[in-house]
Amino acid sequence: MKKPISRILVINDEKLILRELIKGLNAAAKSLENPLGITFSGVTTAREALQTIQDDGDIQSVVVDDTLYTLDTPKNGGKGSRNLQMSALKLVQEINRFRPELDIYILIAQEKEDEVVDALFSETVDGYFYREERDYRGMYRILNAQLQEKARTPFYDQLKNYVLMAKDAWHTPGHSSGDSVRDSPWASDFYHFVGEHIFRADLSVSVPMLDSLMEPSGVIAEAQKIAAKAFGARRTFFATNGTSTANKVIFQTLLAPGEKLLLDRNCHKSVHHGVVLSGAYPIYLDSSVNKKFSIYGPVPKQTLLEAIEEHSDAQALILTSCTYDGLRYDLPPIITAAHAKGIKVIIDEAWYAFARFHPAFRPTAMEAGADYATQSTHKVLSAFSQSSMIHINDPDFNEHLFRENFNMHTSTSPQYSMIASLDVARKQAMMEGYKLLSRTLELAKEVRAQINSTGVFKVLDLPDLLPDEVKSDNIQLDFTKVTVDISRCGFTVEDLIRELFERYNIQVEKSTFNTLTLLLTIGTTRSKVSRLYDALMRIAREGRAPRRLYRIPEIPRFTELKYLPRDAYYCGGELMPLLDEQERLNDELNGRVCADQITPYPPGIPVLVPGQAITDEVVQYLVGMLRSQKRVEVHGIVYDGYLPCLRLLTAAEEKGLKKLVK
Repeated sequence: MKKPISRILVINDEKLILRELIKGLNAAAKSLENPLGITFSGVTTAREALQTIQDDGDIQSVVVDDTLYTLDTPKNGGKGSRNLQMSALKLVQEINRFRPELDIYILIAQEKEDEVVDALFSETVDGYFYREERDYRGMYRILNAQLQEKARTPFYDQLKNYVLMAKDAWHTPGHSSGDSVRDSPWASDFYHFVGEHIFRADLSVSVPMLDSLMEPSGVIAEAQKIAAKAFGARRTFFATNGTSTANKVIFQTLLAPGEKLLLDRNCHKSVHHGVVLSGAYPIYLDSSVNKKFSIYGPVPKQTLLEAIEEHSDAQALILTSCTYDGLRYDLPPIITAAHAKGIKVIIDEAWYAFARFHPAFRPTAMEAGADYATQSTHKVLSAFSQSSMIHINDPDFNEHLFRENFNMHTSTSPQYSMIASLDVARKQAMMEGYKLLSRTLELAKEVRAQINSTGVFKVLDLPDLLPDEVKSDNIQLDFTKVTVDISRCGFTVEDLIRELFERYNIQVEKSTFNTLTLLLTIGTTRSKVSRLYDALMRIAREGRAPRRLYRIPEIPRFTELKYLPRDAYYCGGELMPLLDEQERLNDELNGRVCADQITPYPPGIPVLVPGQAITDEVVQYLVGMLRSQKRVEVHGIVYDGYLPCLRLLTAAEEKGLKKLVK
């Protein structure tokens, strides 16, 4: 097993003093217990320090002299003067902006203690050392202890300890630490496939030393507290039902039935389900559309600002940043505008959980001022599937109400391995996230260059991806999402996906009618990059003539919401076919109200939500989807035999519902 490397950078402008510090600290590290592989190095200027922090992903802590001077070049043979090159305060701020996960300590003179501490009081400083003491062993012990605290995984450590205790299980789950399947002639292959510890770590909530996810006060509470610090939040909660449930929990906490919610129509379906569950009054905002590639982008900034102004009585605003295709909102001005009207801001960061740990991806939602952020830790960090986090910075956070809603949705039998994976994913992100993400960005750069070099496949850059209506909105691109134009390769997108899978053992993330999206993560390797390049180059060299690709029609703009989605959804309704007996569009649907959410996938944006009025344009679009040569799933359609139908409100049901005021 690889041992960690932890470098601590010391910054002092006096070369002799710096040399003495480094020598003494390294001697202490060699003579004392050093499980994290701590070594010390030094630089004499702030500029060198910032460059070293940028270049070396193994740096874990920084020790900064409270005054950093530089010598002017002597004039006319005289002595050089000492000028302050950068204050400790400014350097601390620069380091914290660039790599907030680093521990920072200040070297101070005893007589200036109060002055320095007061100046740095509001900054992220982990401790102080007296310059004159030269207590290298004492300094090392403190630095080592702080690093071990940061690297601690309270829940995972306790889970591992419990498993190694080998207690007899007289409690759930029924497999009893795997004993039910280990020697079974019918099921032992599963036991050996997934491994012994998967079963031994699959435990009951009857084990008090492993704490309770529903009311944590022990190791889960500790793990969540460390995660909050890591991700820049006041509070963090672990979720084992995915970000889908996390979004619903927040909605039910912030929204009472009938209260307004501003939302991107392109939000994940869990957001739309959350609208139904909470009883919220949604104000749907149409996304921007890149018609050339059928990519749905952010809501235009002007649309958002106008909606905030028009619906200043809204309780909350939710946006997805970054999107599935890697498009990131310019969040600070949007959040500022929402907060000016007292509107809480929720950001779905399902695809952006890693962003805190590299400056190329910041600001995160929390850093931009959002009140809530939900993250699919499993999507882009090293957690198990369904493992997510909820980060909270809301100054008005109602913990009791949140906890009640959280407990309403979470399982009373959570998977402990998922909780442990969140603990470990946080640790890895803090200790080596910057290093791994730097590598990922390098690989993303290589992938782009290699794909473009095929002469057939082309990676879409930000200007290619951006819909016209948001080109002046300061939208940024997450370079770990790589969207490839495949229109010149001679395959349909379905055939190309099949070719990559069956012939080259490559599975891609998603597609539109003429693009593929590749997802790079901290687990992407150069070998995978090479195999991808080899596959695409071989396909390109086949020299196939481009084929006609069938574009999916653009989703109709949102029509009219007549009733609260929750009210419409819980009506019994009646079924009405999309087509009449002559296979023509059913004119009787025009003006009726839908009781379900109807979502073609791709692109996964609801065409209809419960309570929404149906138009001829919507019916034509849905029928076109069902008849499309490109296979499209249309969720929410009900089949009466072979006849596709919609569930609609009856006339009697409409009379019994309260219409929404325009």
